Amino acid sequence: MKKIGVFDFIGLFIMIIICLIMFYPFYYMFIYSISDPLESAKGVFILPRGLTAVNYIVLLMNPSIPRGFLVSLSRTVIGASITVFCSSAFAFLLTKDDLPFRRFFYRLLIVTMYLSSGLIPWFLTMVAYGLKNNFLLYVVPGAIGAFNVVLIRTYIIESIPASLEESALIDGAGLITVFLRIILPLSMPILAAISVFAAIGQWNAWTDNLFLVSEPKLKTLQLILYETLSKTTPVRTTDTRELIETLGNQPTSTSIKMTISIITMIPIFMVYPFLQKYFLKGLMIGAIKG
Repeated sequence: MKKIGVFDFIGLFIMIIICLIMFYPFYYMFIYSISDPLESAKGVFILPRGLTAVNYIVLLMNPSIPRGFLVSLSRTVIGASITVFCSSAFAFLLTKDDLPFRRFFYRLLIVTMYLSSGLIPWFLTMVAYGLKNNFLLYVVPGAIGAFNVVLIRTYIIESIPASLEESALIDGAGLITVFLRIILPLSMPILAAISVFAAIGQWNAWTDNLFLVSEPKLKTLQLILYETLSKTTPVRTTDTRELIETLGNQPTSTSIKMTISIITMIPIFMVYPFLQKYFLKGLMIGAIKG
């Protein structure tokens, strides 16, 4: 068994300290959210004070929170699925040497990674397309991502032999059949990485919601979090006021903010540890020039 040297021990100790420093803010928000609002206002450090679930109950009884969670979940699942399919289809077309203006389209795609038209032209374009107060705003504009297309195109060129496609074409298969039955199944590693990128991006997005959506039923959980953090008083309804009187606890503005932050982060904490390896795979593939 290899002995641990002094420098290894020091390095391990430093890394543990860094991990604790990075983890503690999330732990602090969690123990604050399950502490009694009045007791937590006096300060919490390691353990919760006056263990209670009143903060979560008050938030979940507010209809905007469950509704916002469903909207965010819907845009994440639908938006990520559309992004993966459309980006992979476009990337597959860009691998065809006989595609007219293939180099032009690819270079134009790359340009979009470096240049942006700005907020006002983007806003006017979305309104002109009829995407204001429309759920399609969440899934259509991100259907094709330049970075995703570059990764998938590179993977197809580098990892899938051209002979497989040629054999399928000789046997009478069309491009759609080749794409659906050969390219997609063999591209699962990079598609999994793209799915992670797209899903996390969709879950965390809120600016499109802020500028183009005013209907409460279309508000995402992230926008509700932003609005809650911007307020100085807790969000209340008739039901929550009655509940507060029954429980005898008065959630504070800070306790509500901590609680909704935890609710927003729970899906990421649950999914990310199992999908972390796909981030690494995506970064490694991105290191290869397309």
